[in-house]
Order: sequence, then C-alpha cells, then structure tokens
Amino acid sequence: MSNEEKNNVVYVCSLIEYIARNTKNKIADIAKIFGKNEINRQLILAEVNHSLSFEQVSDELISKLSIPEGDFDSVGNCKYKVPNHVDIGKNYCRLIEDVIGNRSISDTLYEVMTSFLSEKMSNYNSSLYYSNREYLRECYKAGMILN
Repeated sequence: MSNEEKNNVVYVCSLIEYIARNTKNKIADIAKIFGKNEINRQLILAEVNHSLSFEQVSDELISKLSIPEGDFDSVGNCKYKVPNHVDIGKNYCRLIEDVIGNRSISDTLYEVMTSFLSEKMSNYNSSLYYSNREYLRECYKAGMILN
C-alpha cells in the first residue's frame, strides 16, 4: 500500500471505531452496516474527509445508514485509559497491511473489521489491542487468539 492508501485506511478504520463507540455498537456491526461498497466509498472520500471533523462525518453516516443505538459500551466498560480512536485505526491499518495479499483494500478492511479479532481488540481491559503486529497477524491467520 502507498502512504496515501495507508492514510485513507487509517482514516476509515478510525471513523468506523468512532461511530462504533458513539453508537455503542461493535466494530464488526458497523463494518457490516457499511458493507464493502460504503467502505470503498469512504476510502475514496477519505482524502477530502480528513479536513472535516469525525463528529460531522460520523453524524452524517449515522443518519444516512440509519445506524441504531446499541448496547456494547467498549469505553464505559474500560477500567483503564481508553485508547484514542485514531490509535485503534492505526492498529487496524497495520493488520490490514500485513494480511492483504492480493485482495483489494476495501475487501481486506471489511474482512479484518468483521473478524473474531475485532471484538477481542475492542476489549480495552485486555492487552490485545496494543499487541505487536506480528502477533496480531498470526492470531488473525490462525482464526484464534494464540498463547
């Protein structure tokens, strides 16, 4: 991936994380509501949307996609300092970069954000979300958390 593509992936992953937090939904649920087409659209718009606030873009998408309020509170359930949504977006970008292979960016982003690992990384009381990228890649490939 080029640096521009990485920046766009970080933005879209951060946006999905931001929306998930604010609507109390799981990241996988937001990614599924977006679907691959909307993810691809957001990757294309990312360069322009970088200049807008996350609040504005997320409010527009919550309304446009009719994203409901959920009951998954990753922030409220955290006993420790909550990581910034952009830091989480960067984690996802690194994982996407590590597993993309010959697939498209939008397909890989969708697959990673709807995988089992997504929910595990949203538990900010665990250390998984800040594990090293090689470990996260191997967990993703194995389809389970490795010991």
